[in-house]
Amino acid sequence: MTSYKAPVKDIKFLLNDFLNISSLNMLPVFSDVTSDLVNAILEEAAKLAENVFHPLNVTGDVEGCRLQDGQVITPKGFKDAYNQYCEGGWLGIVGEEEYGGQDLPRVFGLIMSEFFGAANWSLSMYPGLTRPASETILTWGTSEQKQLFLPKMYEGIWSGTMNLTEPHCGTDLGMLRTKAIAQGDGTYKISGTKIFISAGDQDMTKNIIHLVLARIEGAPAGTGGISLFIVPKFNIEPDGSVGERNQVNCASLEKKMGIHGNATCVMNYDGATGYLLGTEDKGMRAMFTMMNEARLGCGVQGLALADIAQQNAIAYTKDRVQGKAITRPANAGVTDPIIYHGDVRRMLMTNRAFIEGARAVVLWAGVQVDVARQHSDTAVRAQADEMLAFLTPIIKSYLTDQGVEATRRAMQCFGGHGYIHESGVEQFMRDACIAPIYEGTNGVQAMDLVGRKLPANNGAAVQTIFGLFSDFTSEHKEHLALVEFIPAFEEALLSLQEATKDILKAAQKNPENLGTSAHYYLNMFAVVLLGFFWMKMVVTASDKLSEPEADTVFLDNKIKTAKFYFDHMLPDFATLSRKIKANAETTMAIDPQNFI
Repeated sequence: MTSYKAPVKDIKFLLNDFLNISSLNMLPVFSDVTSDLVNAILEEAAKLAENVFHPLNVTGDVEGCRLQDGQVITPKGFKDAYNQYCEGGWLGIVGEEEYGGQDLPRVFGLIMSEFFGAANWSLSMYPGLTRPASETILTWGTSEQKQLFLPKMYEGIWSGTMNLTEPHCGTDLGMLRTKAIAQGDGTYKISGTKIFISAGDQDMTKNIIHLVLARIEGAPAGTGGISLFIVPKFNIEPDGSVGERNQVNCASLEKKMGIHGNATCVMNYDGATGYLLGTEDKGMRAMFTMMNEARLGCGVQGLALADIAQQNAIAYTKDRVQGKAITRPANAGVTDPIIYHGDVRRMLMTNRAFIEGARAVVLWAGVQVDVARQHSDTAVRAQADEMLAFLTPIIKSYLTDQGVEATRRAMQCFGGHGYIHESGVEQFMRDACIAPIYEGTNGVQAMDLVGRKLPANNGAAVQTIFGLFSDFTSEHKEHLALVEFIPAFEEALLSLQEATKDILKAAQKNPENLGTSAHYYLNMFAVVLLGFFWMKMVVTASDKLSEPEADTVFLDNKIKTAKFYFDHMLPDFATLSRKIKANAETTMAIDPQNFI
């Protein structure tokens, strides 16, 4: 049986010391955020994640969802856990106060995603999808739509989903066939089939608010003719109450590798009543509000599942005795716990360096969301928004790929027992494998980065980020704790800057070079990015070590983990740089017809 302990201490360090969010009180959303409030939120969320969500993780995986008389039935205990989540106000924690939310900083939403996602990813997806759906309505809805939908979605009485993919089209939504016919009264009749719809149906809420991409009759072909619609599972009466069933239903449930406790549905729309969200033919722009938040959430999934897998691997390797270690513990018996073996320690340290570095990146990104929304200086808002747009595909792709690798390493620590269902650790890997695929595959993320985000606004975003890197190293040249870090980082940064120029030049010579190098470039950027955040954490940790009541073990471990990252993980930039320089010829050399 697995266990989970929310990383409260690490997040307190990141929020209170590393990010120092109390200093951000110039932003309205941070004005009332004190360390006492931070501590209270983290402690209460941890209790619910550890004691209510996680005990249902294995049973949800084994039992799964089932379709009965057109209604999805979720695993035993899910509904009660969901109700406790909603009663605690967790769904509306970052929602607008005007509509019943708590209006806390967006970073708290990402923290909750990690806690509840690590504890039980399948269950957390139900409220997790409501958050970006409500954000999309907040951004693009009319005042009437906001008043009607948001209070109930923040309360958790109604949930939300996103409906993009169709049987014949995934990423290429220009091929979309779902149609919308205007009824002359402000409503539309929506008809079509959507697949892979997470939480598309369930038995936990009174209504489900589907956000559906469709093409209005007569609209242009391609993505420029797509609109976004609100399509409730149950029609809504003029007084806001739930009425009769709309013409939308779950036709079947997908049989999947993982996330068994979440219903992945084939949804049929047969003349269902829908309401335009935003402007006609501008649905893709509106949907990206939801997609971008969901992509950050995907990155958190990689982090969350890596963390719970790591926690259980640590516990197992401390307990499992096997062989004699080269350097034996003081109280050594006939054999030693496997955590004393070098190769096991390599896997645990690799996971640790990834998890803690990734967590720092995610929380920093969460703060940038509020800076982009609320800062009084328009230039600062624009810069934060540009950086977020640039880093979102990196966070989504790198954290989910590495999340899978981290769960694999954790499973490897268990040896044969890890491959057996009873250990519980194999579920983490199965659940993690979806994250690099949904919300835009990681190949799509890489192409988005190099094809759109990198050249956007003449490269303003990447230059801003490079500026952050260079300004930090210049400012801290004399900091004693960074003496061994800065030269290695500057070498990696210079290589990344050269790769940035190389990949754009190579694309001009042969467009195929962009596609074959995009994955390597994204990963190279991520490796350097985590190195930057590890340096920043070293400064924070080393400065705090001088305080009278410092947690010396915790802070010293931060610095030791940073050294491991710089010795064992940052050097990957060199290999990735060489791969970027390799042209597309060898990748594309074999004729597709000769792949047999």
